Amino acid sequence: MEGERLSHLTKYNIEDTNIALLGSDLERRVREHAGDKEPAWDSAGKGPGLEIWRIEHFQIVEWPRERHGTFYNGDSYIVLHTFKKSEQTDALAYDLHFWLGRETSQDEAGTAAYKTVELDDHLNGAPIQYREVQGYESSKFLSYFPRFITRSGGISTGFHHVSSPPPEDVKRLYRIQASHSVSHSRLIVREVPVAASSIVEGDVFVLDQGNKIAQFNTKQSVGKEKFKAAEFVQFLASERQSQPDVIVYDEGSSGAGIFLSEFGLEAVPPASGARQVTEDTPPTLYRLSDNSGEVQFERIGELDGLSSLSSNDAYLIDHATAVYVWIGKEASLNERRLAMQYAQKYLHSKGEGAAARCIVKMTEGMENSQFLEVIHAR
Repeated sequence: MEGERLSHLTKYNIEDTNIALLGSDLERRVREHAGDKEPAWDSAGKGPGLEIWRIEHFQIVEWPRERHGTFYNGDSYIVLHTFKKSEQTDALAYDLHFWLGRETSQDEAGTAAYKTVELDDHLNGAPIQYREVQGYESSKFLSYFPRFITRSGGISTGFHHVSSPPPEDVKRLYRIQASHSVSHSRLIVREVPVAASSIVEGDVFVLDQGNKIAQFNTKQSVGKEKFKAAEFVQFLASERQSQPDVIVYDEGSSGAGIFLSEFGLEAVPPASGARQVTEDTPPTLYRLSDNSGEVQFERIGELDGLSSLSSNDAYLIDHATAVYVWIGKEASLNERRLAMQYAQKYLHSKGEGAAARCIVKMTEGMENSQFLEVIHAR
């Protein structure tokens, strides 16, 4: 009956402007399950490293270290990166993320958001907090994982280890991306629907059929992506009890039609044009304040460094890289509590799928270098 109950969970709408569902039955339910203290936080952030928890039935469950870098689209996770800003200090700093899969439930997403705030409070407000949405992850988040993989499934459906072969009647299709970092070489793998619409020019794809794994390199794909795809294929093959057949196809070469025929295609469709986002666009500044007795959210004057920000209020800074939420030291409880909600509401108003963009929240005095670069840009 538990599996039946889970299968009817309401899917989370990423455009819901109440990100943590404040004041809802969910918030009260989370409180009932968690009590006044979350045991998982007792050991959190004690030393440098990466810690990950998955939301399971309103509970915080540690994600096994061997699965770090693998996320399921039906789940929500909390990720804490603890580090020292320099070798000359013992003081710890934190980046705190909650990651929402595209198919996660409303309960899971709301619990992740709420419990992230709880962990932030446990660490005395020191973390920089990030909201991550599948497919729109920040470069900071991706940098933690030499191999980042998103897969279909999750706690509500059960899941298989990424290296487990699918049943004979099930196929899995993966889209491979190579990171653009000069200093690091990273593998980014996203499971996509096994459909013709998933195949586009410029990418590399891996089709997993259990006893056969096929890699398909489109003409415009680059060498790094081809190499990373081959690395992923070997990763899949090496952990299976029986060695699968591995085949590599290049678009335009003999045999490529065999791969395309799996999707009812005769040729690779052209890539659709993507909207260009430029970092040269000046950041836009908004203020959230309840000084008048009512909460007001308004666009204010030009952004002129930190002098534009008052310790008494909360602010939203819209920049090409992310939407930043800055909380002044003297901001009211209402302003602190509602800032992320207003950021989500703001993105919802932008349309064009903007609601999935990364939101980065920080308190006064805890700003990261990326934010300081943005706010001082003229």
